[in-house]
Amino acid sequence: MIKTVKKTVVIGSGIMGSGIAAILASKGIKTLLLDIIPPDLDKNEKNLLKRNQIVLENLQKAKKIKPPVFTSKEDANFIEIGNLEDDFDKIADCDWVFEVAIENVKIKKELFSKIDKIRKEGTFVSTNTSGIPLKLLSEGLSDDFKKHFFGTHFFNPVRYMHLLEIIKGKDTLDEVIEFATNFGEEYLGKGIVNAKDTPNFIANRLGVQSISKAIQFMVKHKLNISEVDLVASRFLGRAKSGILRTSDIVGIDTLVYVLENTIKMLPEEKDDFILPDFVSKMIENNLLGNKTKAGFYKKEKDAQGKKVIKALDYDTLEYKTYDEPFYLSFFAAKEAKGVNGKIKAICAGDDAASHFAWDLVTSEVIYAAEKIPEISDTIVEMDRAMKWGYNLQVGPFESWDALGVEESVARMEKEGKKVPEKVKTMLQKGVKSFYKQEGGDSFYYDFKTEQYQKIVQKENEISLFNLKNNNKIAKSCRSASLIDLDDGIFCFEFHTKMNSLNGEIIGFINEVIEYIEANGQGLVIGNENFGTPGAFSAGADIFFVMNAIKDKKFKDIEEFLKVGQGTIQKLKYANFPIVAAPFDLTLGGGCEICIGTADKIVAHKELYMGLVEVGVGLIPAGGGCLNLWKKFLNGVPDAAIQNNFDFGKLFIPVFMNIGTAKVSSSAKDAMSLGFLSYNDRIVANKYHLIAEAKKEVLHLVNCGYVPPVKKKIPVMGESGFAMVNAELFNRLEGSFLSEHDAKIAKKAAFVISGGNVKEGSLVDEETILTLEREAFLELCNEPKTFERIAYTLKTGRPLRN
Repeated sequence: MIKTVKKTVVIGSGIMGSGIAAILASKGIKTLLLDIIPPDLDKNEKNLLKRNQIVLENLQKAKKIKPPVFTSKEDANFIEIGNLEDDFDKIADCDWVFEVAIENVKIKKELFSKIDKIRKEGTFVSTNTSGIPLKLLSEGLSDDFKKHFFGTHFFNPVRYMHLLEIIKGKDTLDEVIEFATNFGEEYLGKGIVNAKDTPNFIANRLGVQSISKAIQFMVKHKLNISEVDLVASRFLGRAKSGILRTSDIVGIDTLVYVLENTIKMLPEEKDDFILPDFVSKMIENNLLGNKTKAGFYKKEKDAQGKKVIKALDYDTLEYKTYDEPFYLSFFAAKEAKGVNGKIKAICAGDDAASHFAWDLVTSEVIYAAEKIPEISDTIVEMDRAMKWGYNLQVGPFESWDALGVEESVARMEKEGKKVPEKVKTMLQKGVKSFYKQEGGDSFYYDFKTEQYQKIVQKENEISLFNLKNNNKIAKSCRSASLIDLDDGIFCFEFHTKMNSLNGEIIGFINEVIEYIEANGQGLVIGNENFGTPGAFSAGADIFFVMNAIKDKKFKDIEEFLKVGQGTIQKLKYANFPIVAAPFDLTLGGGCEICIGTADKIVAHKELYMGLVEVGVGLIPAGGGCLNLWKKFLNGVPDAAIQNNFDFGKLFIPVFMNIGTAKVSSSAKDAMSLGFLSYNDRIVANKYHLIAEAKKEVLHLVNCGYVPPVKKKIPVMGESGFAMVNAELFNRLEGSFLSEHDAKIAKKAAFVISGGNVKEGSLVDEETILTLEREAFLELCNEPKTFERIAYTLKTGRPLRN
C-alpha cells in the first residue's frame, strides 16, 4: 500500500485526544483537533472563540501539563482547532481520522455514521478505545469504511508510554494494518502490539485483572496499601509508583468503571475482576485518587507543616502513616540478582509479603496462559503489551520463567491452583521454559505448534542482548563491553548502575581505540537500558569524588580528571568515525562523552541531556566546558568569526546551559539548547537507535572519513568573565542565589571564557581543559560542595546551600 499521511483529524480534545494530536504534530503532520460545542451555549451564538471553547481550553491545558505533552513549543503550530459542527466538513481533506470520543458505543456509532458520509475513499478511521469491540462500532457502515477501520489503543500519557495496540476489525484490509503498524513504529516511535478484537484487548485485559487480584490478595493476606506497592515495585519488577499509587493516577472511579464493564462483557470471569466492598465506599466518600487529592494515598501536612504521604486504612477509611515494612522474605529478595532473582526469592518466602507475591504472580501467569489464543496468539505479544503498557520489567511469561516453570507448577498443583492444560502439556514434552536463547537468537514457546519459534528481529533493529548471547563481544570488562555489530562497526556499551562513567570505563576506552584501529572501521556508543527511567548515562562516578574529598585525596581526583579528559580527547581524534546514540537520561559525564567524542549524534526523541555538575557544587571537567563551547562555535562559519564576531551571542547560552544546569525536555529541546546540532538526527523509536547509529557510521566511512584536526579555539576571554560577574553581583544583591552558587558560576564563566585573555584570543584545547581541572579541584576543597554531593547521593535531589 502506497500512502502518505499529510493531514489528520483528532476528534476529542481531552487528555488522550490532545496527547495524540501532540505526537502527530511533533512529526510535522498538520492535525485538526475537534470537539463538541459547549452544550450550554446559545444555538445562535456566532463567536468562534465561544463555539471552540472546549477544544481551546483543552489545548491550553495540554500546553501546560507536566511532564510536557509537546516535545517543543513549536509543535503546537501544526494543530488547528475547531468544533464538530462548523468544521466537520474539513474531515474530507484528512488522510486519517483518529476518533477519541467518550467511551460510549451509541455516541461513537453516530459519529462514524456522519464521518462515513463525507470521508474520501481510502481514508483511515481508527477508534481509540480501551476495550469496546470494533464489531459493535462498525455495524451498518459502508464497505470502504469497514476496510479502512481499525482500533488504536494509545496509553496515557501518550508521549511517554511506548505501547500502541492496533486492533484489526473483521473487514479491515491487511495492508491497512501493515501501514498503520509501520507508521506507529517509525513515525510515532511506538511499540506495536497487534491485538485481537476482544474485550479490553491485551494490556488492559491482563492489567486490570492484575490490579483487581492485587487488591483481593492485599485483603486476604492483611497487608496494608504501602506494603503492597513496596513489594510490587521493589521485588516484582513493577513501575516505581506501584500498583495502587498507579491506580490513584488513573482514578479509582475509572478503574471501577473499566472493571464493571469487563464483568458485563465477561460475566464468566467475574471472580477475576470483582473488588472488595471498601472500594465502593471509597467512591461514595469521593476518594477517587489524584483527581480528588485522596485515594489509596493522601498528602497531608504534619504538625511542623511538612508534607507527608499517608496511606488509606481500608478497614476504617482513615489515612495513616505506616512504618517501613519488615518481612524476613525481604532479606533474600534484596540479595537476589536482577529482577528475575528477586521475583523468585520473594515468592519463595513464608510470610504475608511472600504469600501475597506468590498469589499475585501465579494468578497473573495462569490467567495469561488461559487467554491464549483468545486475546493473543503468542506469549511475546502478551509480555510486550504488559512491559510497554504498564511499565513492567518482565511480562507474565517472563515472570513464570523467573519462578521456574516446572517447580512452580508442582507447587501450584499442590496448593490446588488450576494450571492450564497447555502448560502441563508443554512440561510433558520436556519444555521447561517459555523463552530460550540459542545461537544468538531468542525463541519463544508457541502453544499452537507446541514448539519453539524464533523471535524475528526487524531489519531496523539491532539487539545487543542477542549479539552478546551469540559470542559477539569483542572485548569487555566489568563496567563495559565492545560488541561486534558486523561490517567492521562496533558498539561501546556501558553497564554500570545507570551507566555512570567510572575509572574502569575510562581505562577501557584505550583498549577500544586500539582494537577498532586494528580490526574495525567505526564505533557506535550506545546501550539498551530502556528501563523507567532509562539511562544512556546518568553521569560520572560521584561516589569516587565524595570519598576522595572525605579522605583528602585530591591528587587522585586530579589524576582521574586528567586521564579522563585525555582519554576522551584521544577518542575524539581517533582514526575512525564515532556516532553516539543517547536517550532518556544523558547527564554530566554522559553528555560530555556525546558532545566530546561523537562525529554525529543519533538521539531518541526523549532525551534529557545536560551538564548538571553545578547541582553538586562542581563544574563539568571531562571536557564538557571545552566541547560545548566548540559545538556552538562549529555552527558559525569561519568567515564570520574572523570578521569582528560577537562572541557574547555564543557565550551567554553556553554559560547558562552549564551555570544553571539546564536539562533538555526532549531531543528537539536539546537541539534548541545547543547540545545537539542541526546535522545530528532524532529517531522516534528507541529500539531503532543502535541500527540507525550504525547506518550513520557506515555513511561516514563510505564518504571517506577523515578525523577532525586539532586547532586553536577563539574565546570570549575577560569580557565574558566580566559580563557574568556583573550579573552575578545583581543576583546576589537580590538574594536570587547563594554565595556558593555565585562562586561556582564565576568559576564556570572563567573556564568557558578561556581565562585571562582578550576577547577573540586563540587558545589551545589543553588550556581550557587545565582550567576545568583547576576549577573542579578548587570546588572540591569547598565544604559546601561536599555537603551538596553527600545530600544528592542520599536523597537524589540537589541542595541549594
